[in-house]
Order: sequence, then C-alpha cells, then structure tokens
Amino acid sequence: MGFTWYNDSMNRSDFIRSIGANFRSHPIVGLLGPRQCGKTTLAKMYAQTIESQPFHHFDLEDPTHLALLEHPKLTLEPLEGLIIIDEVQLRPDLFPVLRVLADNYKAKQQYLILGSTSRQLLQQSSESLAGRIAYIELTPFNYSESHDMQRLWLRGGYPLAYLAETESDSRNWRKNYLRTFFEVDVPALGIEMTPANLQRCWMMLAHYHGNIANSAELGRSLNLSDTTIRRYLDILNGTFMIRSLQPWYENLGKRQVKRPKIYFRDSGLFHQILGITKSAELIMHPKVGASWEGFALEEIIRHHKAMPEECFFWATHNQAELDLLLTLNGKRLGFEFKYTDAPRMTRSMHIAMEDLALDSLTVIYPGEYKIPLSNTVHAIGLAGYLEGSNH
Repeated sequence: MGFTWYNDSMNRSDFIRSIGANFRSHPIVGLLGPRQCGKTTLAKMYAQTIESQPFHHFDLEDPTHLALLEHPKLTLEPLEGLIIIDEVQLRPDLFPVLRVLADNYKAKQQYLILGSTSRQLLQQSSESLAGRIAYIELTPFNYSESHDMQRLWLRGGYPLAYLAETESDSRNWRKNYLRTFFEVDVPALGIEMTPANLQRCWMMLAHYHGNIANSAELGRSLNLSDTTIRRYLDILNGTFMIRSLQPWYENLGKRQVKRPKIYFRDSGLFHQILGITKSAELIMHPKVGASWEGFALEEIIRHHKAMPEECFFWATHNQAELDLLLTLNGKRLGFEFKYTDAPRMTRSMHIAMEDLALDSLTVIYPGEYKIPLSNTVHAIGLAGYLEGSNH
C-alpha cells in the first residue's frame, strides 16, 4: 500500500525495533496482521533503516511477482540482503523452500514474510520453519501511536480509515473494506454463504459483541450447522477480524462459563456494521457500553503485548464475572471495563479478587482520574492507564 498514509505523528518505531531484535536470533520474521493495517509500509520502513543493505519485495497478489516465484529456489537463492514476501498465506508451498534457504544462507539473507492470517492458520510455516521464524502481530493503530482517543474509538485504527480527511471518507473506506472482505476474502477462505446470509451473519455477530458466542443460535438463524458456524468463527478469529476471548477455569466448586466471548477487534468496523456515523450517534447508541468495552479491552491487551493464550475472561453461572484476565510473568492481572463517569466497587469484583487470587484488579473507564475503590481495587481512565499516569 506504499507510504501514502504515513506521517511523522504516527510512530511505529516499537514494531521496527521488534523486527530488528527478532532478526538477531532468527533468519525469518513473520509479520502478521489484518489486510490494510500497514504491514507493507512497515516492512519498507524497516528496510530503509538498514544501511547499505539491499532489499527485495515480492507481492504474491501481483501476477508478475507470482510468476517470478514459480521456481522460488532459482529466484531467491542468488539474492542478498532483506527479502520481503507479501501475502505469504497465498503460497504455503514456499515454506519448505524458505527453510532450506534460511539454513544455507543465514549470513547473507534475511526473510521478512507478511501474512494476513494468524500463526494458527499458517500451520505450514509452523511445521516447516520451526525454530527458524519469529512472529510479530501488527495491529491497526493503537492509542500510543495516535493519541486521539475519541477519533480512534469512532473510526478504528486502520490507517486509511483513521487518517481520512473527513468522517465521510473514513466511512467509505470502511464500507469498501468490508465489501471486499465479504466478496473476495471470505470465499477465498472456503466459506460459502449467500450475500444475504453474510450480511445477516455479521449483524448477528455485532449483536454478540462482548457476549458469549452461541453458534447453535447463529446456525439456526442462518440455516447452517454448528460445525460450519464454528469454522467461520475460527477463520474470522484467524484473520484478525474478531477476537474469541477464551474462558478461564478454576477448581472452585462453582459452575463456570465454558464458551468464549466474541469481540470485533476494530471498533471502526464494528461501528460501520451498526451504521454509526459520528460520535453523537455512538454516545446515544444502545451498544455504546459494549463498544467501549471491546475498544478498551483491545487497547489493554496491546499495551501489555499479551498473546492470545495469555488472555481470558471469567464468569460463573451465578453472575460473578471478570471482563479480562491477563496471565503475565506469573501474575494474574484483572480488568473490568465500565462506560461510566462514576465507577464503583461491586460484589462481583470482590468475588473475582478472592476466587481468582488476583494480583491486581483495575477498573478502566472513560474518565481522567485515578479513583480508589477499595484497598486493593482502583479505577483509572483508559488514557491515564496507557500513559502510565497516576492522577
């Protein structure tokens, strides 16, 4: 996508440093993230930081580049420097070749492979490149890169949606992005649904945002099997469109929820599906609380650089729950997300602190100040938490 969206205010230096650090221990780095989140731009930005080293770029959606890689070993073996391969999920047969080249040419070649599916959907690379590849997930813009909470929440973090000159331009970009995803990406991933069913399915998924997934109910509404719905959700999770937040279990002698929650990972796409066009509509919308919860949850997970296997929610059938549990470095960090200007301590928080033996419990809300709710629980505005502020 080139450099058309980039400006000096959008600092992605953390990702550039992470690429460099991973290349010091691996010959291959996989940069994974949704389409149009800036992977190609970031890869070229990284290439420009490497002094006096050539780089080569292959885009597997370009027919000319595809033709060049019909015989990948012959094309790649003579090259030196950084080799960028874009949309690598389109050619999984390249992975065994990359393994051979990486083993033989570690000194003169480095491979930066870009993909629009998760590591779990790139099973071929996991098997063929084990021990040779490090993965980095590139997300759309987050608060630390944008520093404009309201704009980021409304438009989402996709570069061309966030940086659009007008709200209308942002909405049009998101509308076209979703249309392409429905009409091109979904069929290419093996999901066969009529356009009407797709539209109905996405509206239902928007209804479930922040709630327990119910594949049986979705299946009945769309006249599809549970298996098909679960496969569809797995693919949406694997293409970074939704987050399936897994439940946490404790041996508590209590009935605990065992199905995942669903969140749209980008708030702008979520708002587009709901037909929300401006901030005033968002504030008055029945889903504003769920929208805030999903937006804040993603920001907290990104802030802590938590992997999916470190992220959970917890709930019992007697209404005790915790919105987010991060298991990081031997600690249990609990978070509640409240769209309110006056957060308060609840019985559910007391239960979560005791039953889960949390090291901390933080209530994230849209305000500006840090508010003690008990001796062990405090509330803090999202921006203050992300900036490390202690108002």
